[in-house]
Amino acid sequence: MESKTHILFIVQISLLILTSAAIAQDVQWLQYQSSREANRIIGRVSGRYIDVMYEQPKGIELPELNCNKPLFVRWTTPMVEAGGLWIALDRSRGSGPCDRLFIDSNGDGNLKNETLVRAYRADSRHAYFGPVKVTFEGENGTITYHLNFILCDHDTRRLRVSPGGWYEGDITVEGARKHCVLFDYNANGAFDDKSLEAVDCDRIQISKQGRQDTRFVGNYVEVDGVLYEPEIARNGAYIKLTKAKDVKLGNVRLPESITEFSAGGENGLFNIKPENGTGSLPVGKYRINYWAIERKDEQGQPWKLQASSSSDKGSFDIMEDQETELSIGEPIISTMAVRNRSGTYSFSQNRKGQLDERISLTRNGARPAAPKLHIKSEDGAYNQTFDFRYG
Repeated sequence: MESKTHILFIVQISLLILTSAAIAQDVQWLQYQSSREANRIIGRVSGRYIDVMYEQPKGIELPELNCNKPLFVRWTTPMVEAGGLWIALDRSRGSGPCDRLFIDSNGDGNLKNETLVRAYRADSRHAYFGPVKVTFEGENGTITYHLNFILCDHDTRRLRVSPGGWYEGDITVEGARKHCVLFDYNANGAFDDKSLEAVDCDRIQISKQGRQDTRFVGNYVEVDGVLYEPEIARNGAYIKLTKAKDVKLGNVRLPESITEFSAGGENGLFNIKPENGTGSLPVGKYRINYWAIERKDEQGQPWKLQASSSSDKGSFDIMEDQETELSIGEPIISTMAVRNRSGTYSFSQNRKGQLDERISLTRNGARPAAPKLHIKSEDGAYNQTFDFRYG
């Protein structure tokens, strides 16, 4: 009898261990990294510009400063109870940009006890800092985060704030090994922001290591053609993927000349290869990210016209079992502006889409030669051809 009880106890312990391991595999942990060159590592990030203030914030104690007129900036973040952290910028010399920085790194509302951060590079109009460490208090302990700063000391003084840290690591998706990267695109300290506005969405990559496939953080993320509902830690430390079920869909109708289409919002970012001018999306609100038309010329050379959009003119709704038609694609609007300064004329040419999209044109994957401008007077006495130049 004692022997049977002992065996049953071992079986119960084994089942408990196996069950715990299965639960733990659902949450996949990532590793935190930081660098002053974060943009080069994780790709272009939005960051944000914050106007400086000249008056000392009330209730904020300051460290010993060199200059009489320091600058102040409040970086907003949902990761601290006060809703933001104060930054003071000081100057080590009598002229040039402020090259000394103090930040309320622990969120206690006090700058007097903070460690000085010196600019690692400075010129006549800019000072560069980072990565600068700050900490947040989370449910399970202290959270580390880093920021990179560029002080732009022009006519309008502004501080550019961008993330100096990100999370990445290998995860398993349906038995396949993938590399996952999370980055705080809008530089507010959190990694799970969703929005209709692309600049306010954080970013996620789930792909083979070395290959970038960046999507918006949203209600869904597509991996190898399968739709998942991601759960992302607010601090970016882990991700959990659950196969999406019973997703309500609607159709988007496009001109048949469109070969690629991308739209994003709180549902995430979706890249579609339309079939007969139609693609499907989960029900929700979206904004056009880009579209493209590809053709070959008479010599068989491939041309690609791509339009990118961020304005609300590209917003649309997808409703269940309904079709939403978008007026995009051709014709492309080409404009030319003429300026006369003291008898000298300058010309600039621009292309835009029907919704004011920005247009780029490539031939064989490279930018073709700039167009020419032919000017001829009515009587033919003046007849000249000029080359436009990029830049």
